[in-house]
Amino acid sequence: MSCSLTAAHTHPLDQLSASELLAARSVLINASIISPTDAVVSILEVDEPEKSVVKAWKPGQELPSRKALAVTRKDGIMRKTIVNLDKEMVESSEVHEGAGGTALSELEVEVVRVRRILAEYQPLQESLAKRGLSYSETALLPLSPGWFDVSEDEGKRLIFMQFNYANGTENHFMRPISGLFAVIDMDEERVSKYVDDYDEDIPLPRREGTDYRLECQEPPLLKPLNIISTEQPNGPSFTVDRHIVQWGSYWRFHLRMDGRAGTVISMAEVFDDGVWRSVLYKGYLSEMFVPYQDPSDLWYFRTYMDEGEYGLGANASPLEPLNDCPRNAHFLDVVLPSASGLPVVKSNRICIFERSAGDVTWRHTETLAPDGKIITEARSKVTLVVRMVTTLGNYDYLLDWEFQTDGLIRVGVGLTGIIQPKATKRRSLNDEGELSDSLHGAFVSENLVGVIHDHFMTYHLDLDIDGPKNSFVESKLKRRYIPPGAGIRRKSYWDTESRVAQTEADARIQLSLTQPSEFFVINPEKTTRLGNPVGYRLVPSATAATLLDPDDPPQIRADFIKKQIWATQYHKEEKYAGGEFVYQSHGDDTLSVWSNKNRNIANEDIVLWYTIGFHHVPVQEDFPIMSTISGSFELKPANFFENNPVLKMQPSSAADFSAYFPEIDTKIEQKST
Repeated sequence: MSCSLTAAHTHPLDQLSASELLAARSVLINASIISPTDAVVSILEVDEPEKSVVKAWKPGQELPSRKALAVTRKDGIMRKTIVNLDKEMVESSEVHEGAGGTALSELEVEVVRVRRILAEYQPLQESLAKRGLSYSETALLPLSPGWFDVSEDEGKRLIFMQFNYANGTENHFMRPISGLFAVIDMDEERVSKYVDDYDEDIPLPRREGTDYRLECQEPPLLKPLNIISTEQPNGPSFTVDRHIVQWGSYWRFHLRMDGRAGTVISMAEVFDDGVWRSVLYKGYLSEMFVPYQDPSDLWYFRTYMDEGEYGLGANASPLEPLNDCPRNAHFLDVVLPSASGLPVVKSNRICIFERSAGDVTWRHTETLAPDGKIITEARSKVTLVVRMVTTLGNYDYLLDWEFQTDGLIRVGVGLTGIIQPKATKRRSLNDEGELSDSLHGAFVSENLVGVIHDHFMTYHLDLDIDGPKNSFVESKLKRRYIPPGAGIRRKSYWDTESRVAQTEADARIQLSLTQPSEFFVINPEKTTRLGNPVGYRLVPSATAATLLDPDDPPQIRADFIKKQIWATQYHKEEKYAGGEFVYQSHGDDTLSVWSNKNRNIANEDIVLWYTIGFHHVPVQEDFPIMSTISGSFELKPANFFENNPVLKMQPSSAADFSAYFPEIDTKIEQKST
């Protein structure tokens, strides 16, 4: 990915370059849609051409008209604007008048104003002094307010503020100041609500043991493991040409970083018998919903829609070589707009690497041949990984797209970082007496409770299996019974019963272990030589379902998580499962609302949506920082190829390595002996 100010785009889906961001910003300023100083640019990204135009375009042809999509807020007015970059003019601009607002600019503009407002707010200074604390060492945690159908909050730009104490530790999250809370009205730039529910029996949690930095750990440290490194003396097997990634004769795709969605994989094609075949037109994480399960006054609103309220790409973290990504990784810089629309070059926000972890692509040992000959064939697994990490306050999310040589795509998420705790008067469960209040979590340290919460990540998967006209198929696994008197000793077996979803209502799936199914996206107009429609299978892994009441406002806003799988008819504007304007939204522009249109999805251009879910009950091992919790799902070829596409893959051998690592031959000989 180029970061040059003068770089020209070479593909219709390329993200805006720095020069294009500057041009779009200039047009917006000249049209008085934003100002150079105090307006907020929530989104400034490429406005993609129509899908049909993108798919018809070929390298070397004239590029489609270049446009930018801007979502802005100025003087309390939110606008969605299309800027024609070729003509340097506003093509259209609409005022957003419904519910919901733009994302919170966490590090710029709005939060700077919040800090100024609170620094001048005398009641806060008094509250801190009463506790023996100082404002200069207080960490401000700006929180999205959610929506709870409260009339006096409607139409206001609100930021809820939690206060932590950073004295003596970099991990201020583990030192929440109990009972202190503020609501900031950003339009009026004032504190609209302030709570100081001081309880001297609830201490500030201790700082000892909270700092996660290596320099703060008391000896002895753990002995390091011996170094493991993937060496590629001939270089990687993939190439990166601006936004196009090609991995040998296996995969090629377009890659970009989006301020809201993070990494976006587009135009993913797999190589098959001399031809590149389309699999995925566009895939990305479309929304994250993180509801906490403490209904008390200072916690009930913590029901974050992290992507729409903060932005995954906007909060992408620089990746640490050797720790976030292996030694053989290739790192990419990205250009994203600041909250004022200015281009910012962000280094090392994406890494790409080939992974060889000792796994096996396929193998077999034959021991039953008539001549008694033993045959063993095995092929090592190498995959291509595209990774980013986004840091949203206390949590860090690792987001992976992993491509395999056999045509499989694995999408992985990792949850790490720091849990969001609350202070309590009890030191631990060992204290005498009954709890005076419900913990809504578990003790992770003295006077500190890790609050129970969920994580739901909904992916947008615009599969185009050999073309845009696809169908969604559910294949149920059904128990069958053998009739009495049939002369068969078995009583039961299972078989499959498939159905093609005709409408969007047919494609709403709640996963169940007791009613198992398999799920496919097929191209009904293209078949293999055996007559099977070509397709890809969605393979869910361990996930979680929502436990909230359907009428609970957070659930209404995030109604798209009530099912794990949806399929909808493609519509360019239906991009984010939680809707376009998420901040304080009412849930009236979400995936579930679109699904209620009940459009035809049989042999149509369709989008598959899948939600990975986690229930998180914190434990002591989550303190002071948590190890990664992982989840994934797969998109797996299903009658897409005529046979195993890696049948002709050559096995690894000592000869491949001996020229670079002479000791390999000796070690292999010793193992064989």
